[in-house]
Amino acid sequence: MTSEHTHNPFSSAWLERRSEARLADDWHAQALADPQTRFLVFSGTQHLARADEPGIAWLAAGDPLVGASAPGSWLLLGWQGGHRIVMVDGVPSGAELPALARFEDLRPLLPLLPEDQASLLASARALAYWRLRHRHCGACGAPMRARSAGHVLVCTSSECGAEFFPRIDPAVIVLVDDGERALLGRQPQWPAGRYSCLAGFVEPGESLEDTVVREVFEEAGVRARRVRYYGSQPWPFPSSLMLGFRALADNGPLQLDGELEDARWFSPAELMADPEGRVPPRHTIARRLIDAWLTELTGQALPAGA
Repeated sequence: MTSEHTHNPFSSAWLERRSEARLADDWHAQALADPQTRFLVFSGTQHLARADEPGIAWLAAGDPLVGASAPGSWLLLGWQGGHRIVMVDGVPSGAELPALARFEDLRPLLPLLPEDQASLLASARALAYWRLRHRHCGACGAPMRARSAGHVLVCTSSECGAEFFPRIDPAVIVLVDDGERALLGRQPQWPAGRYSCLAGFVEPGESLEDTVVREVFEEAGVRARRVRYYGSQPWPFPSSLMLGFRALADNGPLQLDGELEDARWFSPAELMADPEGRVPPRHTIARRLIDAWLTELTGQALPAGA
């Protein structure tokens, strides 16, 4: 496996996790005593956002919403830009929100947010979803309690005591080409005319390379070879890690398995002719894969505004 290391959005490059700080018993008190601490509030999988412009509605320790929250709902995300970042997972019923703030879903805001905030929210949303889905023990059904600054959930039953850690679902996404054209597919729920790289989840006992070969054959009926790793991207919808690959395949008739509405071989000229509606947005690893392939063949990627 070879690597063409690339920076992809939401990779948490701006977040210092400092996992050792999660072990301090008094981490709540440290966060409250630190004037640089910023609080990021979640309700379900939505975060408290600014209503006047795209961005996080940061709160300080003295904010009533923070004061009314239970310490068990806090989670230490790490440090960013010199600030300690604490997520408050849930707000009390009937709590009044600060002025010019409202709860928003992350997905529509992704292309509008500064990269450091998008990265941070990708981590926070995935953790919020994990905690939302693990309120009770999966082994015995007892309630859970948080440990390690919110990064471990422990069963409260003295007879069980099972520990649960954040779950990440690995998925491959691959740009397949035949040397001159790229193989892209589309799902029926996407915007009209939108095509993207083929993708699918890794199954138990499967290597990443095996997953690439299987998914390409299942979805399009062609055999991929020379599978090469490109890069990865956290995708918090709800908790995936997209592992990007490049691969070769012989151009030929395609056989769809029903998951895709359509699949086609595209030349660089075809992709360049209508980049805005045809390809995925720039904040996705799929777009990075397409741009890398176009640059390799033509010396230029798609326009920055597309």
